[in-house]
Amino acid sequence: MTSAPVPAKRLMIVPLIVSTALFMQNLDSTILTTALPTIATDFGSNPLHLKLALTSYLLALAVFIPTSGWMADRFGARRVFQAAMGVFALGSIGCALSFDLTSMVAARVLQGLGGAMMMPVGRLVVLRSVPRSELVAAFALLSMPALIGPIMGPPLGGFLTTFLSWHWIFWINIPIALLGIALAGRFIPMLRQDGPAPFDAVGFVLIGPGLALLLTGTMLVGVDVLPGTTLATFAAVGAVLIALYVLHARGRAGAPIDLRLLRITSFRAGIVGGLFFRIGVGASPFLLPLLLQSGFGFSAFEAGSLTLATGVGALTMKFLAPRILNRFGFRRVLAVNAVLAALLLAAPGLFSATMSGGLILAVLLAGGFSRSLQFTSVNALLYCDVQQDAMSRATTFGSVMQELAGAVGVTIAALTLELTQRALGGAELAASHFPVAFAVVGVIAAIAAVFFQRMPADTGAALVTRKAPGDR
Repeated sequence: MTSAPVPAKRLMIVPLIVSTALFMQNLDSTILTTALPTIATDFGSNPLHLKLALTSYLLALAVFIPTSGWMADRFGARRVFQAAMGVFALGSIGCALSFDLTSMVAARVLQGLGGAMMMPVGRLVVLRSVPRSELVAAFALLSMPALIGPIMGPPLGGFLTTFLSWHWIFWINIPIALLGIALAGRFIPMLRQDGPAPFDAVGFVLIGPGLALLLTGTMLVGVDVLPGTTLATFAAVGAVLIALYVLHARGRAGAPIDLRLLRITSFRAGIVGGLFFRIGVGASPFLLPLLLQSGFGFSAFEAGSLTLATGVGALTMKFLAPRILNRFGFRRVLAVNAVLAALLLAAPGLFSATMSGGLILAVLLAGGFSRSLQFTSVNALLYCDVQQDAMSRATTFGSVMQELAGAVGVTIAALTLELTQRALGGAELAASHFPVAFAVVGVIAAIAAVFFQRMPADTGAALVTRKAPGDR
């Protein structure tokens, strides 16, 4: 790998700059979820069908992320990172100009193309610029400014949607992207892998369309866009392509998603446990605004003002996560906290329109604490034992699974909600339709604890300053 020297005083500046991209993505997604019911009314669509605006973006991420590591090694991480932010901004312009569900989905796919390169490559820059002993602090720092997005997103999205127009929720991405591009050019070093592996075209042709078909076949269930037999065919063909990819990539160097990395215990636990946890958490930004607006009749601004508590809790925890991990160790924190976070994830299913706003805020704040601790821990765990020459492949693998989990989470939540609505009756969504959906995603998130508990006691020891009590 070749790179310009990174002065010590700049080591922590790099995560802050990369966090600009994460800030923009999180702000965009949280604003959009708050505005979905209003956009659905404007488009004349069912609010549940607007899940396509979320899942089409996540689908594009899952399809194009496999090329991100190779692109960074081939053309340079900084250059790809800047270009990705530009593409994301173009997609945001397309969303602002959209006039129906089809045009919105097309623009969100373009945004996803930019996002597919933006965050994996940004994370790779951090991993190659920061010493391994500082990774927990770097990831906490990387996330802190980015978590301002979820804090600002709900109230800002609610304000813009209620008092101006939902189109403005996309226009605000443009100055943020321009700032990120400028800062990257000024402070991020040139990082390029010497002699990158040849691009695995066969692998990409298998995994990209495979993920696209499988997710399309599942995401469109209940939307009445295509016949059920067509969706089943899509899902089946996608599953076959993914199976062929597994056969193709097994033991192959340079595969878009390097399955050999699963031989690393910490990476495997982070991937599998993180998948279940993120499926559950990925459903929450879709379910919660719908519950508050369609179920309780809150305005977009009122709903956004309540849901910002999750972001506040997440931001606060970033200051405490390194200390907690140093005190108790990765295995104990990840296993116990997965169950706690799952319970708090399911808790909104017990909310009611007459419940105290203070109690709702307290539950969402605690949920933000717990999820933030889990994400910081998983993100550091994934890369703690990965060699530097495999970092680009590791970030690609981790990012694909992260976005895949988000798409699956939204799909499961929407499908459960629709089935519950059919079972209980009612032409429109009501508060009584939501408890089952929240319970389902909570159970899925809790399954992660099983995989984290199976890790060796000293997993992640290189990232903590001392062993956890009792971990001998």
